[in-house]
Amino acid sequence: LQELGVSLYIKRDDMTGGVELGGNKVRKLEFLLADASANGNDSVVTIGGEQSNHCRATAAAARMIGMEPNLILRTRRANAVQQDFGFVGNILFDRMVGSTIFTCTPGEYGRIGSEALVKKVCEHLESIGKKPYGIPVGGSNGLGSWGYIKGVEELEAQWNQEEGSPALDHVVFACGSGGTAAGIALGLAMCESLSPQVHAVGVCDDPDYFYDYVAGIAEEMGLESDEGGTLDFIQQHMTAHQGKGLGYASSTPEELEFVSQFSLETGIALDPVYSGKALFHFVTKVLTANPDDYRGKNILFWHTGGALGMYDKGNDLSLDTIAPVYRLDVYGNDGGGRSITI
Repeated sequence: LQELGVSLYIKRDDMTGGVELGGNKVRKLEFLLADASANGNDSVVTIGGEQSNHCRATAAAARMIGMEPNLILRTRRANAVQQDFGFVGNILFDRMVGSTIFTCTPGEYGRIGSEALVKKVCEHLESIGKKPYGIPVGGSNGLGSWGYIKGVEELEAQWNQEEGSPALDHVVFACGSGGTAAGIALGLAMCESLSPQVHAVGVCDDPDYFYDYVAGIAEEMGLESDEGGTLDFIQQHMTAHQGKGLGYASSTPEELEFVSQFSLETGIALDPVYSGKALFHFVTKVLTANPDDYRGKNILFWHTGGALGMYDKGNDLSLDTIAPVYRLDVYGNDGGGRSITI
């Protein structure tokens, strides 16, 4: 970045909503749970991966407004229940707020589909007298994505307060379920004072899938385009990049090294599943492929959160190389190679 004269700004949505709600999901939940509350629902059902940031935020937000959280977690440990399921990372918060957790395997998730699984659990809850509100994976639908229309309004106000009124050339973010991408792309397309290029770095699936899915959300939000249709409109206002690497929630050693080094140099934690994977791909692949396109530009990385998911990757980060631990030899007894005498 320094060699290209790039100025990197970070929009800290990882700090939006506190530890329980922190990340991009709370913006969508503001609209989704308002709808649930207005409908008189007493519980919510949503779905995600084992370390889903969305599920954790949904569970906490539901409790804050008096609703019971029900989470469907996709995991290879689907048969682990009760104590065997553990208390690591987001799962700890899921369980601290009293979520009822249902598990399914990745194969079951793929064959049945997330929407059908949410519907099945909602039907089960209805059969025992509950009135559940189903929320799609990532909170990504037309209603939830309005949260990022508001998010762009917030960004516009913050950016216009920058000294010297610099141009905002590029906005980069991780794309997982498509709702954040839809809100940011549409919000910036309507923005009068900012006109950056928008980069959605996919951490799963492929660019064509995201173009189609985001276009579908945009239509649900009410977008009508006279110039080639909704899909063309999205492709004109957003570039989707293939950044999934080994796949969703699977990290290469290079990605993990990037996450560790970024924390060392900036004091800001990126998670390996979303923000770290996305920024790694943009810096090491997109920038290096066309460096002159970004020379001297102002790039904003929209940090969508996910730090709690790092607990599941802690043993893979090789942190001993940057954060060694020594036994303090206070009595001069020569405690060995990993001790220091004072």
